[in-house]
Amino acid sequence: MFFSTKELLNDALQGNYAIGAFNIYNLEGVKAVISAAEKLKSPVILQIHPAALTYGKEALVAMCLSAAEASCVPTGVHLDHSSKPEEIDLALSSGLHSIMVDGSHLDYQRNIEFTQKLTQRIHSLDGVVEAELGRISGSEDGLTVPEIEAKMTDPQRALEFVALTQVDMLAVCIGNVHGRYSKPVNLDWQRLTNIRQIINIPLVLHGTSGVPDEMVIKCIELGISKFNINTELRQAYMKTIAQSQEDDLLGLMNNVVNAMQTVVEAKLRLFGSQGKA
Repeated sequence: MFFSTKELLNDALQGNYAIGAFNIYNLEGVKAVISAAEKLKSPVILQIHPAALTYGKEALVAMCLSAAEASCVPTGVHLDHSSKPEEIDLALSSGLHSIMVDGSHLDYQRNIEFTQKLTQRIHSLDGVVEAELGRISGSEDGLTVPEIEAKMTDPQRALEFVALTQVDMLAVCIGNVHGRYSKPVNLDWQRLTNIRQIINIPLVLHGTSGVPDEMVIKCIELGISKFNINTELRQAYMKTIAQSQEDDLLGLMNNVVNAMQTVVEAKLRLFGSQGKA
């Protein structure tokens, strides 16, 4: 069943659980995510990274949309980090109308202008927009505490940003890192609490690979409604292929699907979405 990502996240926010958005590159990824979601009766999002969109183009979007329609559980399809208008144009022309408009690499005012312009266009097509405010890219090594805090999401700016851009969901930075963590994860719980208290749209957390399960659960308790999963799925895919002794291609692909499905099932249970379909 194809569902709007906005509807999925609003239900999650009201129900105190989170939706898993799993990055998709090929058929095996689609099969793993949909099979896990149907097995656990969980809503889910098939998420396409811009690099994967550039590679798979309309065919990849069509496959994901078709799989969502045919699924027995509520399934959304979403374009991940999109900082180039041409990527968004390709997604929209392919029928994908849930977009992350990513201006987090820009300064605050330019992020507002960039996000506002594209949000108006996407909304005119009855689409849904995720944006990001604050970002620590790659690693926090070498940054002082004030520098790290300056890159995090400021609650009052978040309130203004949402009001001016009219986005439907907001990805926040509370100490989470895009990429690998090189030291123990340290999330700013008070910052998340303050943001949740004044923002009435669903909140998203990126960079969760490596975040301990107990922290993920606390994030949900404090109002995170969507988690992006990419690294762990790719690792399961690549490890299975590297270690396989399978000679038959379909046999190998089934092994890949099973390995990724195991990862997806664990995440759906962790996010509390099992049985929420």
